[in-house]
Amino acid sequence: MEHPFEAVEDVKVSSEMNVKELIEAYGKIHGFMAGHLYEAIKILKEGLKVSNLRIISFTANLISTGLRGIISQLIERRLFNVVITTCGTLDHDIARSQGGKYLKGYFDASDTELYEKGYHRLGNIFIPIEDYGLKVESFVRKLAERASAIKRKWALYELLELAGSLISDENSILRAAYKSNALIFVPGWPDGAFGTSLFMEKQRGVNIEVDYMEDMKKLADLFFQKEGKATALLIGGGISKHHAIWWSQFRDGLDYVVYLTTAVEYDGSLSGARPREAITWGKVKSEAKKVVVYGDATVLLPIMAVALSDLTIN
Repeated sequence: MEHPFEAVEDVKVSSEMNVKELIEAYGKIHGFMAGHLYEAIKILKEGLKVSNLRIISFTANLISTGLRGIISQLIERRLFNVVITTCGTLDHDIARSQGGKYLKGYFDASDTELYEKGYHRLGNIFIPIEDYGLKVESFVRKLAERASAIKRKWALYELLELAGSLISDENSILRAAYKSNALIFVPGWPDGAFGTSLFMEKQRGVNIEVDYMEDMKKLADLFFQKEGKATALLIGGGISKHHAIWWSQFRDGLDYVVYLTTAVEYDGSLSGARPREAITWGKVKSEAKKVVVYGDATVLLPIMAVALSDLTIN
């Protein structure tokens, strides 16, 4: 009997195997997320080559980990030219770029004891209190003073370009975007230390104002242009994911899309919604190449990044 499907292949591994060979092995293994990861890499390789709009969205927790270096690398290499994230990303990126130490902890630590000893906890990442808020506040003060000397009203993406120009840390997301001319959009920008610090600078008398309507105008300029293709890698959910697919509906949907998530769809959440649901809103095209990969981004994104390491965007 002839079958329309390819056969699963048994795989052997060795210590001589490189990551690209491992990725090919995932394609042969196929079940269960191995096949999805393999498909995601194929979609990104094809989509990023042909798309003029290349979007990456992610949640802030990832920037507290060593994954920050990989994400900044993807941006600096111009694989993505639109970044959509949260205020927490700005906080962690700035704190770490200013010398803040993020430490290897563990999930089962006593939170009361951590609080008493002066640590914030983000999963199994411990952050000394002095390495977070104060470092963000100090940087934002310098940024606000520099910005207000240039002009009063700023689009946030413009202000973040200026911020990137003030950072020398080669692992910084802000610096990578500044160097590669990628645009960073943060719809929830007041929701964290960066936004609160800007507010405090305004209260202190610094003549600066953020106008996110200008960011939306820039997004409209990008997404209302329906010529060309659009590819998106959406890591995690929340406002970052939604902002990316919300604007995509105005160009009749994404052409290539990969979701990397741990959220499930059964509670009706946006974070867990699969690409097929976005089709009903016009955010993903019916004929789009799409896949959702379930798993921890700190494990899976490095593999995907290696697979994209030979990709060149002009």
